[in-house]
Amino acid sequence: MSVRHLKDLLALAIDDAPGFAETARSRGLRAARLKLAKSYVITHSERRDVSIGSVAANLHVAPRYLQRLFEADGTTFSDFLIRQRLARAHQLLSDPNAQKLAISSIAYDVGFGDLSYFNRRFRRQYGLTPGEVRHEKN
Repeated sequence: MSVRHLKDLLALAIDDAPGFAETARSRGLRAARLKLAKSYVITHSERRDVSIGSVAANLHVAPRYLQRLFEADGTTFSDFLIRQRLARAHQLLSDPNAQKLAISSIAYDVGFGDLSYFNRRFRRQYGLTPGEVRHEKN
């Protein structure tokens, strides 16, 4: 029995993450690991140091294995992470209470390190610029 398999069995026994045990029982360990990875990304997406390597290390799996899990789900790790960051930025831009935050601050706060890249990805995702979303919602 491999070390990873033992860790999976231990996680099932103590149910260390919400929904992990149920997902593992109903859809298998691969689905449960993907769910854990996505949950980790959603929770930590604003951190600029989130990477395939850091998430894989947190889950005690190889980065390539984690990449395959995302690929089997029809996406990539990077695209999933960027979509989470963009969704958070969109939420902040739509929030009247965040009106005073500069768009650049929002971009950096949600995890983007490059404002131009943020603007390009945001427009590609939503069909509007961050400024247009802000004015449309407020």
